[in-house]
Amino acid sequence: MHTLAYAARTQQNRNLEFRSEICYNSAMNALTLVHSIISSTVKKGDTCIDATAGRGYDTAFLCGLVGESGRVVAFDIQQDAIDSTNKLLAERGLKAEVVHRSHEFMAEYAESESVSAIVFNLGYLPGGDHTIFTHADSSIRAITAGLELLRHGGIMCVSIYHGGATGYEERDALLEWLKELDTEKYQVLVVRFHNWKKDPPIPVIIMKF
Repeated sequence: MHTLAYAARTQQNRNLEFRSEICYNSAMNALTLVHSIISSTVKKGDTCIDATAGRGYDTAFLCGLVGESGRVVAFDIQQDAIDSTNKLLAERGLKAEVVHRSHEFMAEYAESESVSAIVFNLGYLPGGDHTIFTHADSSIRAITAGLELLRHGGIMCVSIYHGGATGYEERDALLEWLKELDTEKYQVLVVRFHNWKKDPPIPVIIMKF
């Protein structure tokens, strides 16, 4: 229990580092919130995972945090996303392992408790085919795999994009499932942009003790 309490206090102290930034940023959205939180956790030389590479922006962001001594692995099932991510990384002179495969297999690419941060953006590929989007069953398998990979003190950020073509089934299933995560191992924060209209994304922050 002492170890868990210390881990919780350590994470709370880390949270203080980004509190002022997100509170005084009038343009705060899901992206800036998630990036602020991850920046407070990740350091040079760390290993990170972008579970949904998309257009490559989170992959590039993680590469910048871990530096040349670190490692970033990015996953996507769509070739369009893989091509976009590789193009962006090349333009910025960054390197990552970009894997054309479902994120539910991420455990094959990293050791248990070796990853500092994992980021998910659930929904469809921006500017892509809206009939292809994430689903609760595979997302839950991927999140479960990712939680095993997270080191103690590591963080997972899951932004749930919902409504429109993707509907609400994944959102509802995930939020219910997340309630059951072991409170001795994880703390789950769900952020709501409460006065935004038209189904704003829901960032979920999972901290591993």
